Amino acid sequence: MIKDIIKTARGHQQADLILHNANIVNVFSSEILSSDIVILNGVIVAIGPGYSAQETIDLDGLYVSPGFIDAHVHIESSMVEVPEFTRAVLPLGTTSVIADPHEIANVLGYEGIRYMMESSKYNPLNVFFTLSSCVPSSALETAGSEMRAFDIYPFLREKWVVGLAEMMNYPALLEGDPDVLDKLRIVDGKRIDGHAPGLSGMDLNAYIAAGVESDHECTSVDEAREKLRLGMYIMIREGSGTKNLRDLLPLVTHENERRLMFCTDDRHPHDILAEGHVNYIIKSAIQQGLAPVHAIRMATLNTADYFGLKKLGAIAPGRMADLVVFDDFTSLAIRYVFKNGVLVARDGVASYDPPVRPKVTVRGSVNIRWLEGDEFRIPARG
Repeated sequence: MIKDIIKTARGHQQADLILHNANIVNVFSSEILSSDIVILNGVIVAIGPGYSAQETIDLDGLYVSPGFIDAHVHIESSMVEVPEFTRAVLPLGTTSVIADPHEIANVLGYEGIRYMMESSKYNPLNVFFTLSSCVPSSALETAGSEMRAFDIYPFLREKWVVGLAEMMNYPALLEGDPDVLDKLRIVDGKRIDGHAPGLSGMDLNAYIAAGVESDHECTSVDEAREKLRLGMYIMIREGSGTKNLRDLLPLVTHENERRLMFCTDDRHPHDILAEGHVNYIIKSAIQQGLAPVHAIRMATLNTADYFGLKKLGAIAPGRMADLVVFDDFTSLAIRYVFKNGVLVARDGVASYDPPVRPKVTVRGSVNIRWLEGDEFRIPARG
């Protein structure tokens, strides 16, 4: 594999695919470069002219970006299973997501997380996981399951697990709850995401000192700036119920942009179909004045770097060929989406074979007694 990559990159062996005459969004140099993208076995092996391939697609000056990455999402909020979620967001340019299966874990615990992982394996969408840290969210919440540190520990061996999900029970963390502290310890160098709306001052210092590294709950520039100054990464959220992009965009500067990412958190089916997914956030940010390359980088390289996804987030030799081809920065109309060098969507429509359904299923999670007809009788008043 590596030997073939080297040979192809040196021009001694034919590539699988060349995307010719592309306007490449270079997230390293903040430039738009006109060149060719050379792909072998799903990997970008070269950028530049003079190569040959089994197939060449002339993009005629269309723009090419790295595949978009959602930095934090609950797939369950889309109200569909992972394969259907993939079919909706992949044609919109989202090629990877960082998923927190908190909602299904609240109902089914270990089996719910296992189901999400199994159903994600057979899709062209990269689904990376952060392990749900607060199931239930607090001791005051009634949930279908409770997950302690030893319950989530087995999942840390999975290659798709990149960290601990939103530590929303920050009061327990600040009080030194033993199970919460155990969860922080066992992640062993993986990322620890935060969820701490309004946390400030000494308590924020303690929260960060405990190991929490990011937050997606900021609602004002002042809040986000305080957290940014103390070393946190900030995920700017634009979901269905909560929309923070307009309020937080003034935070973004040339100096701090590499510490910022985009996420949807919770985005409902209607909004995905009517407006879009991560592509909608990028387009909205550009319309509100953010430099296009900065907007693209916040949805690609910044997230890949934060989670240690070294093969994603950029168009460069050695990176996976997860690519989004679009018309321009004004419309951001997506023409093609490539996943591992394979065309998986064209003009907003998925073009890949349906994935194999997982062997693991989850049924019978809603349990209520049988209701008799008389129970629906409501006496009239007056």
